[in-house]
Amino acid sequence: MLALVKAFLKAGVLTELGEQRNTHTGTPQGGILSPLIFNIALSALDEHVMAPWKDGGTMSTRGKRTYRHSRGRPTWRIIRYADDLVILVHGSREDTEALREDVAQVLATMGLRLSPAKTQVVHLSDGFSFLGFRIRWKRKRGTNKWYVYTFIDARPVRTLKAKIRALTHKTSQWDLASTLTRLGQIMRGWANYFKHAVAKRTFSKLDDFTFWRLAHLLRARHGWSWGQLRRHLTAATGRWRIAADGIEFFRIETVAVTRYTYRGNKIPTPWPATA
Repeated sequence: MLALVKAFLKAGVLTELGEQRNTHTGTPQGGILSPLIFNIALSALDEHVMAPWKDGGTMSTRGKRTYRHSRGRPTWRIIRYADDLVILVHGSREDTEALREDVAQVLATMGLRLSPAKTQVVHLSDGFSFLGFRIRWKRKRGTNKWYVYTFIDARPVRTLKAKIRALTHKTSQWDLASTLTRLGQIMRGWANYFKHAVAKRTFSKLDDFTFWRLAHLLRARHGWSWGQLRRHLTAATGRWRIAADGIEFFRIETVAVTRYTYRGNKIPTPWPATA
């Protein structure tokens, strides 16, 4: 595997003009090699952090984990995607900070370090961002139950809106069918990624945002008044409809949102006292 990675590093880069350039350092931005390297390198971190969960380890069974909790000792699990990782700790803040230092020492042996700007120690009630999601423990409105909610972070929403604006600019030279096709591809993929979050309201707002961007585009392109726009975009059922050449505007608000099980009462508030 390492020989394959070395071959990738020496292969160079093929530019958009078809020219081959040697790479003297680093990897191409957005290339497949960067996550491959991290998955190989950080497998050592996975093994170190999860060693107590292996057979015979101090956290290998429910009974052993319960015993640790009774003695005021923490338990933890790691969730990692390439170089983005979260370690969830059942313990105090001091336990979490000690684990962070342990992780930093393991990474140092591989010539890596934690990003000071991105590495945080937070309680789940404060929330944290991971892979475009905002994960937070909070009380459900109107009840005394606390849930772990997975929201859509603000950054991917801003990024999607920027792409929609670029496609629906009033001076766009794309025909309507091509615009609708590209919008559908982008929004469908985005919605399928985020549909497991608390996303219904966000989907609805994005649907309205995109519809009116298209409406303003068509007004500017054809010189229609609002009355003419309504006549052109109203279907026989009386509902607004944007379509061209058999391609309809993809309504992101129609994407079904699926959720997960309740585990709120199992989370300590806000940090358990250190034994």
